Amino acid sequence: MSAAVQPLPEINPLQDYLRFDRHVPPCAVVIFGASGDLSKRKLLPSLYRLFYERRISPNFAVVGSSRTPMSDEQFREKMKESVAKFLEDAPFDEDVWRSFAQSLYYVAGDLNNPASYDDIHQKLEEIEKTHETAGNVLFYLSTQPSHYAEAIQELGEHDLTHGNGWRRVIIEKPFGHDLASARKLNEEIHKVFDESEIYRIDHYLGKETVQNILAFRFGNGIFEPLWNRRYIDHVQITAAESIGVEGRGGYYQEAGALRDMIQNHLSQVMATVAMEPPTVFDAANVRDERAKLLRAVRVMKHDEVPKYAVAGQYGPAKVGGQDLLGFRQEPSVDPEAQTDTYAAVTFFIDNWRWADIPFYIRTGKRMPKRVTDIAIQFGAPPLGLFKQETKTGLREARPNVLVLRIQPEEGISLRFLSKSPGSGMRLRPVSMDFNYGSSFGERSPTAYETLLMDAMAGDATLYTRQDMVDASWQIVQPILDVWGSTKFDFPNYPSGTWGPKASDEMLARQGHVWRVP
Repeated sequence: MSAAVQPLPEINPLQDYLRFDRHVPPCAVVIFGASGDLSKRKLLPSLYRLFYERRISPNFAVVGSSRTPMSDEQFREKMKESVAKFLEDAPFDEDVWRSFAQSLYYVAGDLNNPASYDDIHQKLEEIEKTHETAGNVLFYLSTQPSHYAEAIQELGEHDLTHGNGWRRVIIEKPFGHDLASARKLNEEIHKVFDESEIYRIDHYLGKETVQNILAFRFGNGIFEPLWNRRYIDHVQITAAESIGVEGRGGYYQEAGALRDMIQNHLSQVMATVAMEPPTVFDAANVRDERAKLLRAVRVMKHDEVPKYAVAGQYGPAKVGGQDLLGFRQEPSVDPEAQTDTYAAVTFFIDNWRWADIPFYIRTGKRMPKRVTDIAIQFGAPPLGLFKQETKTGLREARPNVLVLRIQPEEGISLRFLSKSPGSGMRLRPVSMDFNYGSSFGERSPTAYETLLMDAMAGDATLYTRQDMVDASWQIVQPILDVWGSTKFDFPNYPSGTWGPKASDEMLARQGHVWRVP
């Protein structure tokens, strides 16, 4: 370790990074857009936490870059405030921060100014010597998507993509605005970086429960034999938010729920749930299977879109004594906006495992609660021995459901039927629950902690590849085309509800109902 980097204080009670299974080599992380919201809320707190737990090399440095003029010390003070404020479920340690802050540097510059890249080049050369980073550099584009192609081109022209060690780039979503722009962006990036050096981040794939889908399915012999069309009736994936656009009306008006959530996050979750077992658990094989699954998703014809896709937009309502604005009343939003703040889609996967099994995906803002989960609905027994009387007549006992909870409380629950105490065969549903926090008794890393460490270690398993991005755009492009030429009667659901009536009707046509999380 260089003399310029002070060792972590002895009071840190956690393990040395070399004791973890994965070795993370020395490196420098360059964050473009370092004064932005993502850097303050997620990236710096995550890097600090990895440093605190000694999960990354002590020969490490961060170079922040944005247009705001700042010295190294001013940048360190700003980041200290952010880390202390946004650190999730973890302590802020002054002594550890002092050691971490010695590795923080700042280069003021504009992405459109070629001289800025020369300044970064010079700073990286200095850091390579003082921090012994071996020339390894991870570039993180925490900028507006419109700057991605230009920034990467400038990195190539200023010889920042080659050095003594490896060079990698992390790109935030959205990867394009539609299929055509996504393909064009990929062409521009590949002029500078090889696909193996490109890390397209999707923070949902870094969540513990999403990762645990792979362990749950392929590490146990109980459920995988049932994981097919013979035993599963349908799958529901829900990503609901109780908040509105929270001051991001201008951005969200151009994106919408389908682009913002289903095209990327939730299509990747669906691929993880439904993919075939990889022959080897490594990045190439896992991503091959995800990509194959997405390519097997049936692409709708334009005349099928009204049957299998529903758009919604929240309107004003009084909830809990509070008057909530409708989307069109939000700041920076067009009062006649046609933006979807709710989207529900029925997907079918045309392969042997899932033929004719509907995958229902819904996401929306201003819904009753914040929740993201996956509900695997198993089929009913072939012979209904136990029927339950109701006021309206007889009905079958409720079937089994396996729920994978992604947020806010990560865990897994299985609902099955059991006999109620007393005489007679009256059944009622009961649940077996697994909760991450109580079961393991330790803090789960945040998604960005996991993904940043993976990128530094060169593990792309949880990152999306070019063909996966292309396939996910292909399955939503017909919906975007039809919605783009449709005049919706918005708003069509009040704030604080589970979405428009048309969404319920979409499932009813298949004989299903949305489950209430």
